[in-house]
Order: sequence, then C-alpha cells, then structure tokens
Amino acid sequence: MKKRLGIYIHIPFCVSKCGYCDFYSLPGSSQRMPDYQSALLSHISESAGNISAYEVDSIYIGGGTPSCYGAKRIVKILDELKRIGNVRLDSEVTIEVNPDTAKLDELKLLRREGVNRISIGVQSANNDILKIIGRRHNFKQAQQAFENAREAGFENISLDLIYGLPSQTKSDWAHTLQKCIELHPEHLSCYGLKLEEGTPMYNSYMGSPMLPDEDEQADMYLFTVDALKHFGYEQYEISNFAVPGYESRHNLKYWRLDDYMGFGPGAHSCVGNLRYSYVRSLEKYISAVIGDTMIIDEYEEIVPVQRAAEYLMLGLRTAWGICESEYHRIYLCDWTPIEEKLRSFEEKGWAKKTENRWSLTPAGMLVSNALINSVLESQTSAKVQINPWMKASFDAAEKQELPESEIDRFEAFYREKAGR
Repeated sequence: MKKRLGIYIHIPFCVSKCGYCDFYSLPGSSQRMPDYQSALLSHISESAGNISAYEVDSIYIGGGTPSCYGAKRIVKILDELKRIGNVRLDSEVTIEVNPDTAKLDELKLLRREGVNRISIGVQSANNDILKIIGRRHNFKQAQQAFENAREAGFENISLDLIYGLPSQTKSDWAHTLQKCIELHPEHLSCYGLKLEEGTPMYNSYMGSPMLPDEDEQADMYLFTVDALKHFGYEQYEISNFAVPGYESRHNLKYWRLDDYMGFGPGAHSCVGNLRYSYVRSLEKYISAVIGDTMIIDEYEEIVPVQRAAEYLMLGLRTAWGICESEYHRIYLCDWTPIEEKLRSFEEKGWAKKTENRWSLTPAGMLVSNALINSVLESQTSAKVQINPWMKASFDAAEKQELPESEIDRFEAFYREKAGR
C-alpha cells in the first residue's frame, strides 16, 4: 500500500492585503496570474515522479486569496494533479475564499470538479472591526458567501475567525460566534490575534491600549471552547473546532508529522526526513521553474531527536495529545522525565491523562508555548543522561518556566472560570 500525501498549492494573489497578514501575497498583481499559472503547472508536472510514489488524499489551495485567482485556473491545477498523481476519489480538497470574491457560478464549477471543502475568511461579524483590520467585506457578504457555498453543493464549510482584535470586547466576540454558529458550519478556526513584525497592524497597535490584554484574550478563548462545545463542536487542536468527522484532514497532516508537498512561492514541504521551502518571491519562483535560478530557499534533513521534539510540540497542540509508545517509535530515549513534567502540569490543572495519552486542558492551552518548551527541555534532559558529557552545558542553560506570579494568576483565572 502506498503512503498517503497531502498537497498544498499557494496562490500568492489578493485584491488587497489585510493589516495583520504576514503570508506571502501580492495585492494588485493580477497581470502576473497567467505567467504564474504556467510556471505552477510546469512545476507540478516536473514533480510527477515524486507525487506518483504516493496516494494523494488531501489537497489544500491557500493564499493569498485563491477565490480571486479564477475557478478555471484552479480546475486546471486540479486536472494536472489528477493526471500525474494518484488522487484518491475520497480526497479532501479545500479552497480558501474571501466573502467578496466567492461568486456562486465559480463555486459551482469548483464543486463539480472535485473541490469538496471550503474555508471562508469571515474574521468578525462586527463591520467596524472588519474595517479596522483591512477586510474588504462586511458580515452580510460573509453570510451571502456561506449561502452561495451551500447552494453550490458544499457540505463541508469552515469559517475562519480572529479574537483579540483592536477595540474588540468579549461581547463583540460572543456576538461573532453566535452569528457564525447560526450558519451551522461544519468547522470553525478561531485564532487569537498575533501581531507580526512588519505588518501595518504591528506598527499601529503593538502596545496599544486598544488591544484586549492577556486576561481579556484568555477570557475570549475559554468562552470559545465552552460555547462551541455546547453547540456540538469538538476542539481537536488549540485553534480548531469541528462537528465530529469534519476535522481538517489536510491540517492534521501537519500536526501528525505526515508527508506533504507544497507548490508556489514560500510553500513548505516535509517528505520523509526532508524539509524544504521554495523562494518567497513570485518573480524568482517563475524564473526558477524555467531553470534560471535556484527554487529552494531552505532545506534540512530531520534527525530522529528533532522529529521526536516535533512530535511533542505538535501533538500537545491537539486533543489526541501524545503517548510513550508513539514517541518511542520515533526516538528511543527515556520517557520518564517527560512523564514527570506532564504530571506536574496535571497538578496545576494544565494537563490530563486519558488511558495512556497525555493532552493539555483548555487552561493549559492558554499557556501552551511555555508548557511545550518545558516538555522539550525534559526531552533534552533525558538525552543528557545518555550523553553525560553534555550535562555541564545543559545545567548551565537557562530553563523555561513561568514566573510564579504568572502561575498564580493563571491558576486563579482558571478556577474562577471553572466555578462560573
């Protein structure tokens, strides 16, 4: 039986760039679409040998704004993948769309040609907030896009939302969740705002009192977990919730260390023990496909200890968590220090053990970065015991831990929420 593979296609075009966006995209560059399409199809064709060694069971078309690229171009990309790859009939095929470019006739064409999952960038139901963050649509257009997707035959629709936005209150966020739940999507992605350096919103809002503080954003997060669970959406990753059976199969590949190949400028791939990405430039990418320049931007071979660290880091982001037997299939190192660390988290209410699997609680996911870093230090500690000549440098290194005041604050905060 052939191994399964996910394919990611990056469409680096958009009508305008949102204030928080750090993805590689080019607003107002539609004149370059034909040249990019030609290069992209050539690159996929040249990769036929590598793709055909697998069965493709997920395709994800992201951006940028794929819905502004034109359905006919998307169909040609899918046709090329079907021609050169073993694309399974039951593959999950996702396309991202923005409400202002989700046209009914194009959605119908995409559905007929095999796209069976759609992700709509809604972000907020508050029109004033949408303007602040640079979105082109209003919420009525988002509702219309959802209705168009249903009319086109899509039975698997995801909505992307952001909390912690400028001037957003918990009441605003609750209203957004309510209005989106009323649409009955199968999947919701709810991301806390992260200001990326170099974006317009970073320059305008970093340190601004207009942004909800940590406690307010944490309150919004815990409210999200509780509210969505009440309406039948199970949390399966820190930011992702789905009706059971509608989890994103493609995104699970990233979190479960499965193989995937990306195409397009800035796209990443992880195949076997190799990880690589392509140049983050449309012009350089097109030129590289023709053969004039190097197409690879970064390339590394993943060793077992690194893969094991990724297993811990990504697994603890999911509802399924981690376990000793899976860890040892990747890396034969002492599990005991990791288990001890997880038990200390359990005492704080940050982690739980179900049968033989460890996962973070909602309170633990609030401080997941610090907890995961601490678990990774436990892995390094176990390695040190096998390699005692590393002990001096390990002991001297600064260790990851939450300040006591932070621990107290989060414990009190979680107890307060649990008592409500």
